[in-house]
Amino acid sequence: MKKAITMDAKDNVATVISAITEGEEVEVFSTKQEVVHRIKARDSLPLGHKIALTDIRQGDSIKKYGAVIGKASKDIAVGEYVHIHNVESNRMPLTEHMLSYK
Repeated sequence: MKKAITMDAKDNVATVISAITEGEEVEVFSTKQEVVHRIKARDSLPLGHKIALTDIRQGDSIKKYGAVIGKASKDIAVGEYVHIHNVESNRMPLTEHMLSYK
């Protein structure tokens, strides 16, 4: 089973600690190395990227490290990849060029 880590009990995303393929089961650990969630990946994710731990509605805060890092630009289901295609950053607005970069 693949693994991810969440840094704070208030987080609604976790960071995957290996690449994940759509459909794989993911165990999410706390910083105390306790399993706090088991979810199924709805998308493939690269190492170090975020996966949704809960359903997140458009406009809701994205929380990582116990802090708000952005807001959902569209609905995000549990197990989905959380990245610039569905998050508006608190740090800077993303341009169309940045969003289309592959």
